[in-house]
Amino acid sequence: MSGKILASVNGKPITEDAVSSFLAGMGQRGQAYNNAKGREAILDQLINRELLLLDAMRNLLEREPAFKEELQRVKEDMLVEYAANKVISSVRIKDDDVKAYYEQHKDQMVSGDLVDASHILVGSKEQAEQILSDIRAQKITFEDAARQYSTCPSAKAGGSLGEFGRGQMVPAFEEACFALQEGEISEPVQTEFGYHLIRLNRKQESQPVSFGDAREQLTKQLLAEKQQAAYQSKLNQLRILYPVDKY
Repeated sequence: MSGKILASVNGKPITEDAVSSFLAGMGQRGQAYNNAKGREAILDQLINRELLLLDAMRNLLEREPAFKEELQRVKEDMLVEYAANKVISSVRIKDDDVKAYYEQHKDQMVSGDLVDASHILVGSKEQAEQILSDIRAQKITFEDAARQYSTCPSAKAGGSLGEFGRGQMVPAFEEACFALQEGEISEPVQTEFGYHLIRLNRKQESQPVSFGDAREQLTKQLLAEKQQAAYQSKLNQLRILYPVDKY
């Protein structure tokens, strides 16, 4: 971080720290601006902000009724968000609670079936059948055929789709893929994208998930549930304290 002054507006300095803080506030989107050109654009935004602020103050815009209404709305929104955060911020989940939940639902703590597969995608059934014939006749390898003929971006990787579970592919593709044996290549499978030749590289059956592997996700789940319960409880108390009439 640096306090180096990059510009000044009416005598007010804008530092390199201010640009960096603005970048950080953009989150992931800020990565695209973390270069000389991007930081220059952010500096211009900060300069424009100061110019508009000076103009607003000079013209006493904060005294206008419309601004006061907007300010009140923003203040109320911030108060509501702050109050809600205070309700849930004190909620904690003990590791013993997570462990107890895991033990009570241990039969559900299993990973889904996983497969590692490759495919070749072409536009016609005839072309798919010819490619399959050439692969079976060992005229070409599956990987080379994918690189040469497949219209899917996975062609660059020899058709490899990597590892995936159920529900991640279109139904026809998934059904054919999970029905294969390891090393087996499917007949042409039609989907909305075209015709696929699918090779199942590896299959991993559903298996138990250890507490260590499940802890983080379960903690997040239980915390969210407990926070929601605390939030709803607070609202129920407030409905008793303050009359609510619906018309």
